[in-house]
Amino acid sequence: MTGPDSLVRQLTYLRTSREWTLDQLAQVSGISRATLSRIERGETSPTAAVLGQLATAFGVPMAELFGAVREVAPPLIRREEQDVWSDPDSGFTRRSLSPPAPGYRATVIEGQISAGGRVAYGTSPLPDLEHHLVLLEGELEIELGGRIHRLQAGDCLRFKLHSGNSFHAPGPDKARYILTVVAP
Repeated sequence: MTGPDSLVRQLTYLRTSREWTLDQLAQVSGISRATLSRIERGETSPTAAVLGQLATAFGVPMAELFGAVREVAPPLIRREEQDVWSDPDSGFTRRSLSPPAPGYRATVIEGQISAGGRVAYGTSPLPDLEHHLVLLEGELEIELGGRIHRLQAGDCLRFKLHSGNSFHAPGPDKARYILTVVAP
């Protein structure tokens, strides 16, 4: 399970590897310097929306925020080795089933949103980021560029991300899905 320490280490690494100060990251991301400082000190956990802003600022897929790309990509990733992160503000839980790795363009996550929960992202971190979402349980409303797609269990939505987006589980049950993201 991903602890706050691994997320903090990765965010700090991404900033320092670019030789950015907190002030520079604040300017690029639109997140206050004070908030960024609290995140890097592990005093607060970023929300899904803040992580979306950081992915856009760094120009990396969201999956890369959750851990460094491994030098060697093991063929088997056991459940207990899969990183899990939760955003209590939105009711979103993210499990990294197949994390970023050299030689692979796709990542696979399992997402779960509590009934009534909503996750919103301002923009795509990379243009044309290809997504394939299969809803496993519940109902899910996905807004892409102003258009709402309503999914039922078993439905698949394919899209290339060009704009802000949101995921909403209208209830009465949680929404659980598998999302494959393919980098351009």
